[in-house]
Formats: sequence, structure tokens, C-alpha cells
Amino acid sequence: MDFITNQEKAMMQAKLTELREMDRALIQRIADARALGDLRENAEYHAAREDKGMNDAKIKEIEGRLATAQIADSSALPDGMVFVGATVRLRDDDRGDDDLYRLVGQATGRFDLEYVEVTTTSPMGVALMKATIGESIRVDLPRGAKRFTILAIVA
Repeated sequence: MDFITNQEKAMMQAKLTELREMDRALIQRIADARALGDLRENAEYHAAREDKGMNDAKIKEIEGRLATAQIADSSALPDGMVFVGATVRLRDDDRGDDDLYRLVGQATGRFDLEYVEVTTTSPMGVALMKATIGESIRVDLPRGAKRFTILAIVA
């Protein structure tokens, strides 16, 4: 089960709508290519079928995630506890510098944000989930364990 924010749910639903609209266009593209004649040597037909298959897989993936996802309700949490949707300021205990991290259900893949997105299933996300301000967390990374201190919950 995934925890996602309301904003992530809305983004996933918008993407699903977009993919379903694209599906209608792909069906028309297949029909147009089929009308061109012999399907064995019809590259346009095979390309359109492949595109439709990939689009269908994306639709199925998003529908599955939405069906099993649980919307995070931060209002039921005690003050100062990290949960999905929270942006936290962490200090790297080894280096002494601090950065902003946002705990998300699904990363957007954007790198132009003022914070680093951390999914709930990543080692950092698992360590952050339900941690509190002032707590020191241990994150087991592939290169070894790192320690961070939670300085503040920004949003």
C-alpha cells in the first residue's frame, strides 16, 4: 500500500485522463494504418500497436496505484511528526550541512525544486516516516549508514 498526498492523487488522475485521451487517438491511428493494406509489412500499423500497448500498460499501472493508495491525513498526527507530504530540514551529522527533503508517495522526477523528493519506500523515506523534530535518524544507504538530525518540519 502506498501513501500519497491529495496533490499526488490529483496529478495521477490528471495523467490517467491524459493517457485515456491518448488511447482514443492511438485506436484511430491503428484503424488508419490498417486501412493502408497488408498488415505483415505495414510498419505504421505495428508502431501504432506497440504505442497502444505501452499506453495501456501505463494506464493499468496508474489505475493499480490509485486503487491501493491511501491518502495521507496529516491532521490526525501529533505536531512535529514527519509523515507523507511533510517537508523537513535535515542536518547531515557527518558533514554538518542541512538540506530540505520532502516525503512523497511518488517522485515527480523534477530536479529544479528547492527540496529533494524522498519516496516512502526509499531507505531515507522509511527512516523519516513518523520521526519527530530533534530526533536523530539512521539511513542505511548502499555506501553505508548515514545519520541525520531532524531540525524542523517546514511544511
